[in-house]
Amino acid sequence: MVNRKRHGGLATAAWVLLLLAATGCESAPDGPVEPTASPTTSVARVCAKPAAGPAKAPAGAVTVDPSVVGDLAAKSKSSPPNTTFWLRPGKHKLTSDRYAQVVPKEGNRYLGAPGAVLDGGKTNQYAFGGTNPNVTIRYLTVQGFVAPQNEGVVNHDSADGWVIEHTTIQNNSGAALMAGGRQQVRANCLRDNGQYGLNAYQAGGTLSDLVVEGNEIVGNNTDDWERRQPGCGCTGGVKFWAVDGADIRGNWVHDNRGPGLWADTNNNDFRIEDNVIEANDGAALTYETSYNAVIRKNTIRRNNWVEGRRKADAGDTFPFATVYLSESGGEPRIPARTDKIEIYQNVLEDNWSGITLWENADRFCNSPANTSSGDCTLLVKRRDRCVQPAIAGAPLHADCRWKTQRVDIHDNRFTLDPSVVGCTVKCGRMAVLANYGTYPDWSPYKGEQVADAITHKQQNRWRGNVYLGPWSFVAHDPSRELDFGQWQASPYRQDAGSTFQPRAGG
Repeated sequence: MVNRKRHGGLATAAWVLLLLAATGCESAPDGPVEPTASPTTSVARVCAKPAAGPAKAPAGAVTVDPSVVGDLAAKSKSSPPNTTFWLRPGKHKLTSDRYAQVVPKEGNRYLGAPGAVLDGGKTNQYAFGGTNPNVTIRYLTVQGFVAPQNEGVVNHDSADGWVIEHTTIQNNSGAALMAGGRQQVRANCLRDNGQYGLNAYQAGGTLSDLVVEGNEIVGNNTDDWERRQPGCGCTGGVKFWAVDGADIRGNWVHDNRGPGLWADTNNNDFRIEDNVIEANDGAALTYETSYNAVIRKNTIRRNNWVEGRRKADAGDTFPFATVYLSESGGEPRIPARTDKIEIYQNVLEDNWSGITLWENADRFCNSPANTSSGDCTLLVKRRDRCVQPAIAGAPLHADCRWKTQRVDIHDNRFTLDPSVVGCTVKCGRMAVLANYGTYPDWSPYKGEQVADAITHKQQNRWRGNVYLGPWSFVAHDPSRELDFGQWQASPYRQDAGSTFQPRAGG
C-alpha cells in the first residue's frame, strides 16, 4: 500500500433503523432549493446505545468461554465451516503471541452475548483474519489490538463477503476493520482507533459492492499520522482505495482527526447519501483521482476547521474545502450507475469553505508528481504507454491524466457564519481551478491548458444553489477570487438560477 499526498491531486435492508432523517432540502421546479433547517442530531448514535446480542446461546451454537485464554481461536480452528459461535459475557483473550488471531472458516458466524468483549491486551495485532469468505460478526466489542499502520484489526486480510453488524471496534491501533468485496458494514461503532475506522483496500486488485450503512464513525486517527508522517495521506474516518461500487448511507461521521470520508485513487460508482458528517478536523469528503459518484442529501457541518485554519494561518492561498474533488470526475466509458459526479440537495453549514474542484496539471500517469505511486487512470491499462512521444497525441493525451470533469453541483444550501467558524478570510470559498503546468520536463500538459480545461471545457457546473453568508469564488487559478456577480457573468457563467444573501442571518 502506497502513501498518498492529499494536496495532489447496494440495496437498503428494511431492518436498518439507523438511517438519518432527511434534510428537508428538496429541489424546487422553478429555482434554487429553499433553505431549511438541517437536523440537529444524527439518529445513528450507535456508540451510545449499542444493540445487545443474544443472552443465551442460539440452538446449535458453539459456546466460547472467556475464562479459557485462546478458546475462540482454538474452537474456530477445530470446528467445521458454517459454525455459529456464541461468546459468553466477559473479556475474551487470545494467547500472548502477537500474531495470534481468530481465523474463521467460510460461513462462520460470531455472536456476542451482552458484555462480550474480545480484547487484544495491547499485544495481539489482529482479531479476525484469513481469506475465507462470508463470515458474520455481530454484537461484539473488539478492542485493544495493535495493528500496524495501514493494516486492520477485523477482516485483516480483506476477505470477501463479510458482514459486520452491531459491533463496537474501539481503541485499537491501525484501522478498526478492513474491507473486502461484497462486504456489509452496518450499525457499528467504529471509535477512537489509531488510524482509520475503516480501510477499504484489497491488495492486488479492486474490491466491489461495498455497503457502509448506519454506522457511527468517530474519533479515529488517535495516533495523528499526518503529524508523524507529514504528507502521508493516511488518516481519517474512512479511506477507500480502488473500490468499484459503494453505497455509503445513513452514517454519522464525526470528530475524526483528519477527513471524514476519503476516496483515494481509482474508486468508481459511489453513492454517498443521507449521512451526517460533522466536526472532522479535515474535509468532510475528499474524492481523489476517482470517478462517477452521486453525493446527495447529506448534512455537512463544522468540518475542516482545524486543517483549513492551519493552512490559512500559514499563508497558503489554496482554497482548502470541506468537499474536495481532486482529479475526479464523471467518465461515461467506465461503467457505473451514473456517468458524472452529481452533488445535490446537501446542506453545508458553517464549514471551512465549501466545494473545491481541483486538477493538478503535473499529476498524470508516470509523472513524478503523481503521488498515487505506480497507478494510472482506469482508461489506460498499461501505464508504460504514457510516455513521450505517444502521450502528446490522441488518445493518450486525454486518457493519461485524471480529469475533474462532468461535475454537476445543484440544489444545495451553503451557509456560513464567520462568527461561528471564527474566521474573517479564506473560510468561505467555492473554487474550480488548476495550477500552471511545469513538471516534469517531458510533460505534455504545461502552461494553462489544464486550468483552461477545468474552468471552461470540462462541463463543471454550479446551478440552482442557495448561498447564505460572505461567500467568494475562485476560478481558473488561486489568484482569481470573484464576487457572486463575477462568478455568474462571462466567461465563467456559474450558478445560474442560484441566490446569494451575503449575511447568513440577514
